[in-house]
Amino acid sequence: MAKYKLDLEEDYTFQLIGVCSNHSDYRLCWAINRELGIQLNKTADFSVMEKKQSEHLHSFYEFYDEEEHIEYYLIKNVSNNYHRLVPEKDQIDYFLILKNNYVKDVDEILLKLKNIESILTAFIFDPATLKSKGNLIF
Repeated sequence: MAKYKLDLEEDYTFQLIGVCSNHSDYRLCWAINRELGIQLNKTADFSVMEKKQSEHLHSFYEFYDEEEHIEYYLIKNVSNNYHRLVPEKDQIDYFLILKNNYVKDVDEILLKLKNIESILTAFIFDPATLKSKGNLIF
């Protein structure tokens, strides 16, 4: 019997902003909503399964802009049992992901985020350069 191998190409064509903040996720989300004029809402936690069959749950917020067709996601880097979603970026507390953004300038979004009092700093990352970039695919 012939064996076939299925190769899937993962899509890393989204914009990724790392956010450092000491505030809780809901308080940070409220501030981002106010500054960017969006409505991030809490959904079911983002689940990551490890090889050892342990599950890590990360706080997850999402918003879909129907006018500009941009998807916004805010994910907490640290899970309920202190496991990092992207371990090589351990200084980052949250990730803001923008998918299908062909309208807004990500640098302007970054400047608005840095104006939020509860955000210590924010950085733009290229998702393709991250070692654990597969954890950001959903």
